[in-house]
Amino acid sequence: MRNNLDRLGLESNKPQDDNASTTSTLSFVVPTEIVDLPSKGMYYPEGHPLHGKDTIEIRFMTAKDEDTLTNQSLLKKGLALEKVLQDIIVDKSISLDDVLIGDKNAIIVAARKSAYGAEYETKVTCPSCGKVQQHLFDLNECSVTELVDLSILEEQEIKMTEWGTFLVSLPVSKLVVELKLLTSKDETFLAKKIREAQQNKKEIDSVLSTQLRMMIKSINAVNDNKLIAEAVSMLPARDSIKIRHIYKLIAPTLDLSHDFQCKSCQEETRLEVPFTADFFWPK
Repeated sequence: MRNNLDRLGLESNKPQDDNASTTSTLSFVVPTEIVDLPSKGMYYPEGHPLHGKDTIEIRFMTAKDEDTLTNQSLLKKGLALEKVLQDIIVDKSISLDDVLIGDKNAIIVAARKSAYGAEYETKVTCPSCGKVQQHLFDLNECSVTELVDLSILEEQEIKMTEWGTFLVSLPVSKLVVELKLLTSKDETFLAKKIREAQQNKKEIDSVLSTQLRMMIKSINAVNDNKLIAEAVSMLPARDSIKIRHIYKLIAPTLDLSHDFQCKSCQEETRLEVPFTADFFWPK
């Protein structure tokens, strides 16, 4: 019938498919943005998708991502945010587990700004008087810290390896420790340990020791985790302090600190942006 009408130069009165029209009208591509990485890709080993890359592309958060953030099962496991961050990374060859903590923080802040804006109001506690109060953070003030100059590493006799790790000689024990930068996976593991310690009313000191062990990839070229754990438990305090100092020096990060003045005692100090439940659920 259609062909016959065409031959006569007549138009068919058959209604068009409304679904096809709606689909074409509602087609929408979620915007993406480029995020600067504090590490500049320097500390990822060769073969890693972020090796030598100073930026990462992420898409804007959607309503589906908000659903993930409220998923009770993921929240209980502390994995809701990690799931969202993994989903918004455009390059699917990149695993969030392997992303350095400083780079992960840059992704978190960028995702929050594009979704809800740069103003972040939440409760904070004054470190001087303990007063709990509301404080407004401007996430635009968060900036990437400059990487440590290689000449400074040489002055402190720190050698960077081709795998993005660092060799340090300890002052007391004289052990040569190979330090690695912690990843998102390491951070998730430590957060779980802290929750368990709090629930069981245990000392957080054991978690700090765990963190120290996770920073160490090898000692005197020995990478057996059991032997490393034993060595760390017996490290002189001065050596332990040295490791933490060096780690803070070499770790690429996003500066999350902001000026703060207590409304109660007027104390002026710097506070870091807290990643609380309010962060992705602004009022």
